Amino acid sequence: MLAIFLKTLPFFALIGLGYWAGRTRFFTAEATAYLTKFVFYFALSAMLFRFSANLSLAEVWDSRLVAAYLWGTGFVYGIATLTGFLRRLDVPATAMEAQCAVIGNTGFLGVPMLTLLLGAEAIGPVVLALAVDLIVFSSLIVILITGARDGQLSLRALRTISVGLVRNPMIVAMTLGFIWSGLQIPIPDPMNEFLAILGGAATPGALFAIGASLATKSAEKLHVAGWLSFCKLVLHPAFVGFAALWLFNVDPYKAGVIIATAALPVAGNVYMLAQHYNVGPQRVSAAILVSTLLSILSVSLVIAWVTAL
Repeated sequence: MLAIFLKTLPFFALIGLGYWAGRTRFFTAEATAYLTKFVFYFALSAMLFRFSANLSLAEVWDSRLVAAYLWGTGFVYGIATLTGFLRRLDVPATAMEAQCAVIGNTGFLGVPMLTLLLGAEAIGPVVLALAVDLIVFSSLIVILITGARDGQLSLRALRTISVGLVRNPMIVAMTLGFIWSGLQIPIPDPMNEFLAILGGAATPGALFAIGASLATKSAEKLHVAGWLSFCKLVLHPAFVGFAALWLFNVDPYKAGVIIATAALPVAGNVYMLAQHYNVGPQRVSAAILVSTLLSILSVSLVIAWVTAL
């Protein structure tokens, strides 16, 4: 456990450095926004494309893994949804809390950290989990919020979902990478080195951007943030683990990777959704802050456990 904690500590130290820069205004909100944009559209996309282009979709695809991650995530989504309705929240607020309960910081934290800690082979399971998050649950929240507000699922909502998927650089990078791999086109050395250099900026840039963005988050509604953090850091990996190891009999290594992926703190893009739809941005902000702080220990515990599988 101590050895794993010491390995994860540099990642969280980078987040802490970013938090200090944002808190002291050394990095302004505008600077943080531009750094996030650079990582999201360039560095992380280069990393994902390079990984995907060197993988075969046939080798990466694992139906049992996808089913296990989808089952575990859906179960926790259901728990958070039921809890929201029992607290008499409306559909948009309930959907936003359920999103916090299951959508982790896979792109900015999971891809760079888990591939370094669990090995390069982890990228396949991480990419599949990321695809489920982006395609299934990012679409679901748009359907629920727009459907509740319009009274029905409109063509506008479907268009919003389609445009969002097509414009998401992570989905585009992974898709183009797998197409490149499927066509069996070798990556020229200059292009490979370019992608390696640009993708190398993803890890420090993403972690620093997470910390700097946390500096603007508030810690209001701590009881709600505590519940959502419990869902994300404890229930999500627990149910994904149950599904992967017992229900669907996923390969132990791959199961460990998606369990670790499920243990990641609440993703920052949930806050962007909350702001865009004006649905509980304060409670989402608090959930991101609290879950990230608690994950310093919880992620180390989970990784220590899965590496022993």
